[in-house]
Amino acid sequence: MANAKIIAQKATVVEAIVEKFGKAKSIVVVDYLGLTVEQVTELRAQLRAEGVELEVVKNTYLRRAADKAGYEGLDETFTGPTAIAFSYDDVVAPARIIAKFAKDAEALEIKGGMIEGNVATLEEIDQLSKLPSREGLLSMLLSVLQAPVRNVAYAVKAIADSKDGDDSAA
Repeated sequence: MANAKIIAQKATVVEAIVEKFGKAKSIVVVDYLGLTVEQVTELRAQLRAEGVELEVVKNTYLRRAADKAGYEGLDETFTGPTAIAFSYDDVVAPARIIAKFAKDAEALEIKGGMIEGNVATLEEIDQLSKLPSREGLLSMLLSVLQAPVRNVAYAVKAIADSKDGDDSAA
């Protein structure tokens, strides 16, 4: 009786992780062994501020959930002390925050992850971590889109100024 209850609880945990895998735009798996409680608390706070959820989950649960979700290739990352960061909105946020945090806390090591439903290599996660935030990317896009409009406005103003100059000379 107690055995069936425990198995049902484990299945519930695995299903919750499968659901998170399905909703997440990106996932970063890290080894946190050697971090102090203060460092883990600070990392969680930085991630939470960007809408990223950090969880410590048993590797067996993660393996089962990854298999159920169809993510082959993540199993080798689920060894040793494992924490997993789920981002549901910003693809870049977990990689950027964790990579930046790892520069000061050498004990934090990125083991792997998933980007937009595809298992990602360490190199891909590293490249992703170097991208600006979503707001930064939108700001850059807005600048690019505004440039042609700004140039047209300058041209119109220059034409108007030259016509005003012609009228005063006549």
